[in-house]
Amino acid sequence: MRTPKQLTPLGAIASGLAAGLVGTACMDTVRFLRQRRSGGERNPLRWEFAPVRTWQEAPDPGQVGKRLIEGFTQRELPDAAAWPVSTFMHWSYGAANGALYGVLAGSVRKPCGVYGVSFGALVWLSDYITLPIAGLYEPIWKYDLKTLAADLGPHLVYGAATGTVFRVLGEACAGVRTRLQG
Repeated sequence: MRTPKQLTPLGAIASGLAAGLVGTACMDTVRFLRQRRSGGERNPLRWEFAPVRTWQEAPDPGQVGKRLIEGFTQRELPDAAAWPVSTFMHWSYGAANGALYGVLAGSVRKPCGVYGVSFGALVWLSDYITLPIAGLYEPIWKYDLKTLAADLGPHLVYGAATGTVFRVLGEACAGVRTRLQG
């Protein structure tokens, strides 16, 4: 039985989706700042929504989306779809992982924002399991520690932000529910 402070399953999913979007924005902020420190000159919006002209240029989320859509529709996507599919897949992957986090963290009596950091590491690790199977990454042991650490950092930020936002939203939703019931 849920305590008055626990979220409903739908509340946990909705809070997780929102938290995952914030986590994705935080992860991208880390990557944007790295780009700027290394001499990049794009402003945040031009960096975040940089055009992807062809499928050859598409990042991994776009490649996954392309495979899913083409497999389902049995039609080849034109290069013009590379940018919207890549952008959609990146943000939906972050939101969907947030929803998964919401289900997991919402299932414990008292979710803690620190759980998010572990979840971010788990998301990072899952990329190094699933993307090599898809042929988009090399196996994890083929990367040097510097590369792996550089990729892990933003994922930890994603997890920390997702966990913190989920906790705040969860407390706010539970408080509203308690007031409505009382």
